[in-house]
Amino acid sequence: PATRSESVFSKILLILNNFKQLEMSFAITPESNERNGAFMKRKWWHDKVAYQIYPKSFLDTNGDGIGDLKGIISKLDYLKELGIDIIWLSPVYESPFVDQGYDISDYYKIAEQFGTMDDFDTLVAEMKKHGMHLIMDLVVNHCSDKHEWFQKALADPDGPYAGYFYFREGKDGKAPSNYRSNFGGSAWTKVPGTNKYYLHTFAKEQPDLNWENPVVRKKIYEMINWWFEKGISGFRIDAIINIKKNLDFPSFPADGDDGLVSCDKMLASAHGIGTFLEEMKHETFDKYDAFTVGEVFHLKEDELREFIGEDGHFSTKFDFSAHVLSYGEHGWYDAPALDFNRWRTALFDTQKADLTVGFEANIIENHDEPRGATHYLPAHARNEAGVKMLAATYFLLRGIPFIYQGQEIGMTNCVRNDISEYDDISTKDQYQAALNAGCSKEAALHACYENSRDNARTPMQWDDSAYAGFSTATPWIMVNPNYTKINARDQINREDSVFKYYQKLIKLRHESELIVYGTYDLILDDDKDIYAYIRTLGDEKLIVYCNFSENTREVELPKEFTNGKVLISNYSDAKVNHKITLRPYEAIVIQK
Repeated sequence: PATRSESVFSKILLILNNFKQLEMSFAITPESNERNGAFMKRKWWHDKVAYQIYPKSFLDTNGDGIGDLKGIISKLDYLKELGIDIIWLSPVYESPFVDQGYDISDYYKIAEQFGTMDDFDTLVAEMKKHGMHLIMDLVVNHCSDKHEWFQKALADPDGPYAGYFYFREGKDGKAPSNYRSNFGGSAWTKVPGTNKYYLHTFAKEQPDLNWENPVVRKKIYEMINWWFEKGISGFRIDAIINIKKNLDFPSFPADGDDGLVSCDKMLASAHGIGTFLEEMKHETFDKYDAFTVGEVFHLKEDELREFIGEDGHFSTKFDFSAHVLSYGEHGWYDAPALDFNRWRTALFDTQKADLTVGFEANIIENHDEPRGATHYLPAHARNEAGVKMLAATYFLLRGIPFIYQGQEIGMTNCVRNDISEYDDISTKDQYQAALNAGCSKEAALHACYENSRDNARTPMQWDDSAYAGFSTATPWIMVNPNYTKINARDQINREDSVFKYYQKLIKLRHESELIVYGTYDLILDDDKDIYAYIRTLGDEKLIVYCNFSENTREVELPKEFTNGKVLISNYSDAKVNHKITLRPYEAIVIQK
C-alpha cells in the first residue's frame, strides 16, 4: 500500500502538471504573449484576405443588365492587384430568385443568367492560376419551393418526400404554431387541399429542409462533396443555426401586434445542433481541408469553442456583434443610431473571447447589410479619410478580414425616392411595417436608406461611364448616382485613394505574423471619440489609433512606442513623438 499510494500520488501530480501546462498555454499575460497564436495548429487560411462577390451586381458581359461568371473571370487581375487570396461567391445556383438566389431549385446547376457550368469550371481554373481560392455559398437550411423534392412533397403530402420537409397538421383551423418568419407573416403555409402546413423560417417560397431525416442529410453531403471535387476550397454556410428545430413546435407568447412571435424563439429552444454539424464536417469538410465560414447568430458563450475552436464545426464564423447593435425593437423604423462606445465594446468583447479559442471572420459589410461607409461612420466622417479610418479599425483586428465588393473603393448607401425602386423582399416588408406603425412615407424610406441590404447590391462602380461600367444595358437594380465620383478606375490610378489604402493594409497583413496571430488589447476605452488598440506577439507590438471625431485630438503615446515606426496612415505626413496629434478621421498604425 505504501508503494501504491506513492504511485497514485505521482499520477495526481502528473495530472495537475498537465493541467498547469494547459493553463499556461492559454494564459493571456505579457509573459506568454509569444505563446498566443501558437497554441493552435497553423492552417492554410490563417493569413489570407477574403473578398465577397455578389455575382448579380459585379460585372455584366452579355448586356442583359445582370452580372455573370465571365464578368468575374475578367476581373481576377483587378482582385489579384488588390491582394485578395479567397473569393466568396454568393449563390449562382439555379433559382427562381425570390430571395436573390438563396432559394435554390437545383444545387447541381448554374443559373442561366450567370452562365454555364463550363464558365464556372473556367473560373475555378483561372483562380488557381492566380493563386486564389474559391468558396461557395452553402444554403441547406431551406431550398426553393420549385425544387424537385418539394414539388414531389406537394403532390403527395403523405409520401416519402413530405419527410424531406416539416409538414404538420393545423390546429383548430389555424397554423400549428404562432411563428413569424424572418421576412414577415406566418412561418407556416397551408398545403392546398389538406389540413397540413409546411414550415419556412424565411419566405414561403423557401421551405425548410428536415435535417432529422438521414436521407436528406446524405443527399446534402453528396452535393457538398460534388462541389469539392470540382475544385472549390470551402463554403460560407448560410443560416446554419436554423437547421435544428424544436420538433414539438410549441407556441410562445406573441411579441407583436400580429399575434405572432419570431421563429428565433423556437430555434433557441432547440438542442443538439452539434450532432448535425459534426456529422457534416466529418462527411465533407474534413476530407478536403476546407475553409468554412458559418453565418451564426445568437451563439451561447459556452458554445464558441465548439463552433470555431481548433476542432470546431467550422474554420471561423462571421462577427455580427456590431451589426446586431442596430436592431430595432420592432423593425428598422425604430432602430437606434449607432453608439460608438457600444460598438467599440462589442468588437473588443469578441476579440477577447476569441483569443484562446480561434479566429473570427471580421466584416463591416456584406450582401445582407448596408454599406459600412454609411452605417458605421458619423455623417461628418463620410469622406475618403473616414472610410480609410474605418478600414484600419476593423482590418487590423485579430481574425480573417472579409472585404465586400465595392468596399475597397468606399461605396455608400444609395438614396431612393420610392419603395418601388427597391428589389429586396425584406426591405419591402420593413417598409410596410414602418407604415403600419404610423411612420410617414418619408420616414419609412429613410429607414430603408439606413438599413436596406439593397444598399450593398447596387452595381459595382467600375468607372464613370454609363451604368458605372457595370453593363451596357439598364441594370437589374439602380446604380448609385455617385458612381461618377466613386469608381474603381479613378481609384486604381490615384495613389491617395481608398483602393490603394486597402492594398497597403492587405500587404501589411500578408507580411506580418503579428497582425495574424498577435493578441489584442483595447486602450483609451473611456474616450468617446477614439478607437485605439495594441496588438502583441512576443516582443513585437503595434498600436492603432483611429479618431472618429471631427476635432483634432492629442494623445500621449505609450513609452515603448515613442521611437516607433509609422506602418500606415491615412494622412501622408503622420509623425511619431511622445505625443500624437490626431487630426479629424485620422488613422495611424505604429510599430514598436
